[in-house]
Amino acid sequence: MGISPVDRGRHTRDPEGLAATLQSGCEGGPMAEGAVEAPAESGGGGDPGTIEPERGVASIKLQYLTTKEHFHEFLEAKGQEKPSQETEAGDPAGNDLDEPEAKRIRLEDWQTEDRQTEEAVEPGEQPQAQKRARGQNKCRPHVKPTHYDKNRLCPSLVQESTAKCFYGDRCRFLHDVGRYLETKPADLGPHCVLFETFGRCPYGVTCRFAGAHLGPEGQNLVKEGLVQAPPIRNGLDKVLQQQLRKRKIHFKHAEQALRQLSKGQLPGPTPKATVPEVMEAEGAPGQDNCDAQQAPQGPGTVPPPRGPLRTCGPLTDEDVVRLQPCEKKRLDISGKLYLAPLTTCGNLPFRRVCKRFGADVTCGEMAVCINLLQGQTSEWALLKRHPCEDVFGVQLEGAFPDTMTKCAELLNRTIEVDFVDINVGCPIDLVYKKGGGCALMNRSAKFQQIVRGMNQVLDVPLTVKLRTGIHEHMNLAHRLLPELRDWGAALVTLHGRSREQRYTKLADWRYIEQCVTAASPMPLFGNGDILSYEDANRAMQTGVAGIMIARGALLKPWLFTEIKEQRHWDISSSERLDILRDFAHYGLEHWGSDTQGVEKTRRFLLEWLSFLCRYVPVGLLERLPQRINERPPYYLGRDYLETLMASQKAADWIRISEMLLGPVPPNFVFLPKHKANAYK
Repeated sequence: MGISPVDRGRHTRDPEGLAATLQSGCEGGPMAEGAVEAPAESGGGGDPGTIEPERGVASIKLQYLTTKEHFHEFLEAKGQEKPSQETEAGDPAGNDLDEPEAKRIRLEDWQTEDRQTEEAVEPGEQPQAQKRARGQNKCRPHVKPTHYDKNRLCPSLVQESTAKCFYGDRCRFLHDVGRYLETKPADLGPHCVLFETFGRCPYGVTCRFAGAHLGPEGQNLVKEGLVQAPPIRNGLDKVLQQQLRKRKIHFKHAEQALRQLSKGQLPGPTPKATVPEVMEAEGAPGQDNCDAQQAPQGPGTVPPPRGPLRTCGPLTDEDVVRLQPCEKKRLDISGKLYLAPLTTCGNLPFRRVCKRFGADVTCGEMAVCINLLQGQTSEWALLKRHPCEDVFGVQLEGAFPDTMTKCAELLNRTIEVDFVDINVGCPIDLVYKKGGGCALMNRSAKFQQIVRGMNQVLDVPLTVKLRTGIHEHMNLAHRLLPELRDWGAALVTLHGRSREQRYTKLADWRYIEQCVTAASPMPLFGNGDILSYEDANRAMQTGVAGIMIARGALLKPWLFTEIKEQRHWDISSSERLDILRDFAHYGLEHWGSDTQGVEKTRRFLLEWLSFLCRYVPVGLLERLPQRINERPPYYLGRDYLETLMASQKAADWIRISEMLLGPVPPNFVFLPKHKANAYK
């Protein structure tokens, strides 16, 4: 299939618009199937085969370019699926099979109305422009994984506990292993990652790869030379969760700092520790029973004789003397590569992948302070830390000084981090309209109380991430940076965009350079549009202390290696698949190898694939490096897998996930969070 004259004129300077389509195989030679070659002679006087650059489109070598129709036909043919023969759209009626049924009906209604409008126009009148079907797809299907609770085995049997089920006959889970195995879906593969890595799979018969470690009688096998799984730090203790839900914790030092701030006083040192105190005799979180409070005694009871005080360890003065701001451990990460806190995609398995490629500093996903104070398990999961993350921080989002300061005091003693970051850059309406994220830049009084209060109750450095401002051409960061330095922030990261512009324009690194002087001597990190080592070098020339990488790591996590080795890595499709396989293995270790864990791993993998498809291999580029704001045109890669990874269809992302995690369950639907419509 050839390409249209519009596409021919777009990519060549041939005045006649002539081009030939070569029918060589995608894997058989340097010319991809369906690619376009410029004629040997050109009558326009220009160089033959010269690429005419198009704004916003990556410059790819001419022999790899193709059309949208031929791109998808090639993937369907090579994927051993039935190719569309009725029409180019794949449906006899000309409908797009990837559109949901509800949306397709709505589109047909709009098209019918447009045709009726055209017929109603009298001769000589100017017809009105047709309305495009755009906006939110509110008819998209929402399928929640409710099937996880059907025929689910009791956790007491999964954990091989010797004690009986606590709920007895009232338990809503199955206690018959044989009945469970009859309804359990087939295994997804012959090898279990947990069993091969650690010698034992804790999920037993519920593992979707259970055939690798189940004995003839269904017992869970244990391999010799058992390796202890590395502990994941910063988990939520059940006792602490119960106290948070019942509001049993008293934040003494946060309240003291807030009282001083409300009176206009700067919070000073407190005489005692910042350990959240429990209001009842239930034992403070993270302490042994020897520190538990005694029950209140009545007036008629005789107090027991006091014996020698029992301690839980070496005696220190940490609970008596508070650290002064000048005594805090300094955050020395100048010149290091900082992986940004990425919502949804910046999970623990992804951070492990980036650490393997050279990321120096990592940070957890944005956590809402109110949800943490309520003891929500899903929110506390964002704080988990893998042992490979040597320099790790968490990011908090909130709009009010009381909740942010109390949350800082809570985390100060319950988790292990190297720094705590305040999110002042989130642009989404859900956060902004409540006064959090970017809105704090216009609420300087509340912003000051948040920074001063959190800095007072924390024993680790406090950092801030913010944008240039809220509205375009109205920068605020240069005025806030000196104040943040005086309020006690140890480091600030500046994203070179405003909330209003989002990603419509490039990051303003000239303004970041001006802010470096305003923030001095406080270190300032820069963030925005870094996708190659050249971009990183230009960013460091502005005088920033370091760079934060966000979308660039999603498009190519090996970017950290490229920056440290100062080279372009023409990574092959098989190497990229190995990276995805490592992510899948890390996901199964983190979320589990049962049905729920496998599908959670798959969904986070698909979210990441929705970014990875925008990467263009180095060997295909006409001009290096690829710019982060350039979308790739349709092209056929050097092999089938490279072409499949370039697809922007969710169905092809699911096909890649099936290579790593087995087939998807029936009625599986995936809708990327960062795209309005996954079906186009």
